[in-house]
Amino acid sequence: MSADINVAVLGPGAIGAFIAAVFWRYGVKVTCVARESTAELISRDGIRFESVMFGNYVARTRAVSSLDVQPTLLFVTTKATSLESALERINKKFVENAIIIPLLNGIEHVDLLRNRYGPRVVPGIISIESKYLGANHISHVSPFARIQLASDHDIMPEKLAEIALLLNNVGIETEVLSSEAEVLWGKLVRLNALACTTAASDRAIGYIRTHPEWRELLMKCVDEGVEVARAHAVNMESMTVMSFIDALPESLGTSMQRDVASGRKPELDAITGAVIRAGKRKGLECPTIEMLFETIQKRIVANIKI
Repeated sequence: MSADINVAVLGPGAIGAFIAAVFWRYGVKVTCVARESTAELISRDGIRFESVMFGNYVARTRAVSSLDVQPTLLFVTTKATSLESALERINKKFVENAIIIPLLNGIEHVDLLRNRYGPRVVPGIISIESKYLGANHISHVSPFARIQLASDHDIMPEKLAEIALLLNNVGIETEVLSSEAEVLWGKLVRLNALACTTAASDRAIGYIRTHPEWRELLMKCVDEGVEVARAHAVNMESMTVMSFIDALPESLGTSMQRDVASGRKPELDAITGAVIRAGKRKGLECPTIEMLFETIQKRIVANIKI
């Protein structure tokens, strides 16, 4: 591993702490950027990392409440709901030469990051099951960790290939796709359908798939999402998306479902709202998605914790 690689992670939660712990394991210099209390905890006790792929250990990364080094790569792994406030911890002068890799749900964060930091953004998605057990404790329970990346114009293909090689070398299977839209919409269509139906019903995907009415809503969500993706030049088929969903474990829920049920702010606007807005910009309506959006909003109001 190159000694001059320096990785920063904004938001060391279930995904960010995974990234930080894996890079640290391979001797890469890692700085976590988090809230003051979380940064203090990680600085004192490290990141307690449990993984079916990488084993169990404590990753002794640096942790700060405001970025104070110039990283080679900055991974942005906050939730969309807290992105703008989290970015206050990243002084522009420290990332003037960094490549910024957001691994967030949704699509609209990409323009936000480019408007703030300029053209050094490489949109990505991560496929993984990683559980947040505490401010410095995560459990990586899936026997895989996969990232897809793309850049339409910010980063040259040769540099993208170097980043993919670096990630593959630390054990994170990484693929460079042909376009940012392919990366972002590939996940957003299926995630939106899963999140809409599980959060509206407060049921796991196994129930959604086998209940006639909910399965019909699930399929309509997929169809509407695929139509919007196609309008953005992404070649997708509803049958392919449904095959993926039908292969998921019956007990699988979504973070949006859990957030709504517990009274936390979900990523409803960043995921479902983004699909609806993208459709409207192309003159497309998404009646099923809009109906479920409203249903989830009512559940949010009912579950708000005072």
